[in-house]
Amino acid sequence: MAELTTLESLLEMGFGRNRAEKAVANTGNQGIERAMDWLVEHENDPDIDEPYVPPVGSVLGDASESQPIPAQPTVADNAEVTEGVDMTLEDEEGNGRRPMTEDEKREQVKRLEELMRVKQAERRERERQEEVEREKQRRKQGQELLQIRQKLQDDEMKKLADERRREKMEDKMAKQRVKEKIARDREERAQKFGGGGSTSTAVTSSLTQPSPSSPTSQGPPPTKKEYDECRIQVRLLDGSAITAVFKAQEPLAAVRVYVQMNGNTPEGQDFTLLSPYPRHVYTELDMEKPLKELGLVPSAVLVVTKK
Repeated sequence: MAELTTLESLLEMGFGRNRAEKAVANTGNQGIERAMDWLVEHENDPDIDEPYVPPVGSVLGDASESQPIPAQPTVADNAEVTEGVDMTLEDEEGNGRRPMTEDEKREQVKRLEELMRVKQAERRERERQEEVEREKQRRKQGQELLQIRQKLQDDEMKKLADERRREKMEDKMAKQRVKEKIARDREERAQKFGGGGSTSTAVTSSLTQPSPSSPTSQGPPPTKKEYDECRIQVRLLDGSAITAVFKAQEPLAAVRVYVQMNGNTPEGQDFTLLSPYPRHVYTELDMEKPLKELGLVPSAVLVVTKK
């Protein structure tokens, strides 16, 4: 009985010829254990079962596939005997090595199969540990990505809050400037006309009283006086009233702004102005017209109404 080579041993264990030939060739025919290790590592390769085409001069360990050199063992066979798993035993007289019997061969194959199962189990455990480690890395990266996304959201919310605060501050400053302008205008008018409202009232009273000499005067009729200011009294929604003096050429919109700033109208509530006698509701077009053109000079009473 001839000795079993590494290739034959793999075939005896049930491996396909293509796999066995590739294992022997890729391990340099250095023994059964190295071939088994290679098969365990590459058992999931997509081309593992494709036919193996050996290069010129390659020796797989099969006597039928090597060049015929009688009575001269190859270096690969010597390496297999010394480094691999022994597939022969010494004879009873100790005169060299003898071929294994069928029972010994089956026992050896059984041991190799058990070794193969152990190596496969070790590989599965190693792959499981690697998968656990990869899962840990994925979770860690996911947590880091979540933290980065949360930080970006927080920064965006903070930016929006800062913009809203800045807009409110600018709106507040704009309203303050309008109030200061109205106050300066009132102060200038008071200084120019010495009391503003009282002077206008006195002038109005003097104009309404007929001159004693008017009925008997035979001269030309008096010329109509031109007024540069008008005194506006505004009645608010709650029944209270506010009074202010405006330039005759100021638009009616100035009166509305004054009511928004100094009246008790709720913020955001829209309203309009009207004259009670004769009743006239002022439109948006009227807001651009001067007070003089609307007939509100030298004095008038306006009423605030809801739209």
